Amino acid sequence: MGQGFSRMKKQAAKLQEQMAQMQEDMQKLEVEGSAGNGLVTITLSGEGAVKKVLIKPECVDPEDVEGLQDLIMAAFDDAKKKVDSNSPAGDLLGGLSLDSFMR
Repeated sequence: MGQGFSRMKKQAAKLQEQMAQMQEDMQKLEVEGSAGNGLVTITLSGEGAVKKVLIKPECVDPEDVEGLQDLIMAAFDDAKKKVDSNSPAGDLLGGLSLDSFMR
């Protein structure tokens, strides 16, 4: 048990260190998603929290609220894809999506 166990402890410590670094990197990460050629822009943190929503006045049409809602959702989806693709978890976890762990 001696040498193998010692090696496993070192690997576990290294993995723990990598996970801590990954969490720190994700806290610092901010990505921007947009829709409608930039009419709606959403900024997300690396953890998926909405940091900012920008809506250009020219896309606000009281007669088409549903269209604005669609643009907001599309911008959020765009930003979320960028968070997932910029995640250091992909390297560490072999490409698994963060969504796999959030469900």
